[in-house]
Parts: sequence; structure tokens; C-alpha cells
Amino acid sequence: MKRLNTSTVSEFVLVGLSDAPQVRFLLFVLFLIIYLATMAGNITILVAIRTDTHLHNPMYFFLGNLSLLDLLCPTVTVPKMLEALLFENKVISFTGCMLQLSFLIDAVGTEILLLAVMAYDRYVAICHPLQYMNVMSMRLCAHLAIGTWVVGFCNSVLHTSLIFTLSFCDSNEVHQYYCDIPPVLALSCSPTYSRELVTLTVAGVLGSSAFVVTLVSYICIVLAILCMTSAESRHKAFSTCGAHLTVVSLFYVTTICAYVRPSSTYSPDQDRIVSMLYGILTPLLNPIIYSLRNKEVKCALGRVISQ
Repeated sequence: MKRLNTSTVSEFVLVGLSDAPQVRFLLFVLFLIIYLATMAGNITILVAIRTDTHLHNPMYFFLGNLSLLDLLCPTVTVPKMLEALLFENKVISFTGCMLQLSFLIDAVGTEILLLAVMAYDRYVAICHPLQYMNVMSMRLCAHLAIGTWVVGFCNSVLHTSLIFTLSFCDSNEVHQYYCDIPPVLALSCSPTYSRELVTLTVAGVLGSSAFVVTLVSYICIVLAILCMTSAESRHKAFSTCGAHLTVVSLFYVTTICAYVRPSSTYSPDQDRIVSMLYGILTPLLNPIIYSLRNKEVKCALGRVISQ
């Protein structure tokens, strides 16, 4: 392990998946296929929403924003991982590591808020259907979407500044395939308790607020669905909410496992698996979940593909 002083740390070494030479090429092919499939799936969703007039409503406007985030998240991490697997180039500059972590936190924070906004949108659509178009006007939708991106960006700036103003003088080996909060914090030789506390507090307030909005929205939705007398209406309501609820569950489980814990419990092997779930597989699964569980999206994707 390379010992460094604070004046010489100008780069980090990513020793995540690239430290398994016997399966490196197979991993490269696997993750390249997953990455290309993720890009294709989310770009197709965006094209369908943009070109199909049946999808020009608030629900699919927010879904388009989710697809943008699902394009951003793997693009921040996967290309560097593929480079390390294929060319054994594990080095990333200090600035590159900082930017990678910043974009990743931005994407995660924005997605938490966006999922809460999407839950509220479904609440209004199912519990107040007659007032839906008046309440969820496109102006309000635009403001909500912009707000999620702005808050996510501010959250990212705060976390990044707290982490990269620390001193790194012990090692520059990041035990992950990208720069993330737990493995980077583990390298610091400065006291990290106060910064971890601020990080967990801000993330806790942001995440718990979004979670409460999502939870309350779905409690109201379930109660409204149970009061419906028509089986067809109940089925339609469940079909429009089922995909989003599946995405929400997958996202919260993986992000909580990755971030809601102190750095003293950091386990490189465990975190590689968890990070792959929310950083690589979730962006791949989201368009699949929405296309399989939503009839309108399936029809729109069929028309886009046929064209």
C-alpha cells in the first residue's frame, strides 16, 4: 500500500473490479453490454415521451427526468471502470475523483427528490382526478423538476466540499471501482467525525423528507384504491402506481445500504455489490419496469421502435 503525505496526493488508484485479472475481460464485456442496454433503454424512453403525444402529461414528464438521471448515473462511473478493466488504467486524478463523486451525489440526491415528486403526482391523479390537470399544471411540474435538480446540485456541492477539503496522507487506493463517499473518507488521515455527522444529518433530512412525502402519498393512494367499487378502476390505478412503487423500493433499499451508516462499518467487498445494484442495475431496470408495467409506455415504445 503506497504511503503518501498531503502534498503529494494528486491522484487516486481505483482497485475495485480491476484487481481480478483472471475475469477482467469477461467483466468488461458484461458491464459494456449492461451499459449499452441502459443507454438504449433510457434514450428510447426519452424519445417515446418526446415524440408521442399520448405521453405529454405530468407523469411522463417526470419519467423523462428520471431517465435523464438514469443516463447520468452510470455514465459517471462505468466508462472509467471499463477503461480500468480493459487497459488496467486504474489511476484517476484528484480533480477527476472529486468530479466523479460530485456528479454521483448530485444524481442520487436529485433522484430521491424526483421519486417523491412522482409519488405526489400519482396521489393527485388518483385521489383528486377531477382537479389533476389544474393542480399539476405544466408550470408547476417544471418548477418541481427544476427544484429537484437545484437541491440535488446544492447537496452535491456541500458533500463534495466537506470531503475533499480533508487531508489524504495515508493511502491513495480507493477500494471501489469509482470514487464514492465511504471509500474516499476511509483514506483521510484527518478527523472525519464532524464531517460524517454533517453529511449524515443533511442526507438524513433530505432523504427522510422525501421518504415521508412518498410514504404518505402511497398510504393515501392505497386507501383511495381500496374505496373504489370498480375492479377495472382499481386495476388501472395499481398499474400506474406499481411501476413507480417498484422503482422507489429498489432505489431506497440500495441507497440506504450504501450510505446510511458510519464509515467505520465500511466493507469494500459488500459495498461493491451494493453500489452495482443502485449504480448500474437500477438505471437498467427502471425503463424495463416502466415499459412492462405501463400499457401506455409499451404502446409508445412499440410505435417508436416500429418507426
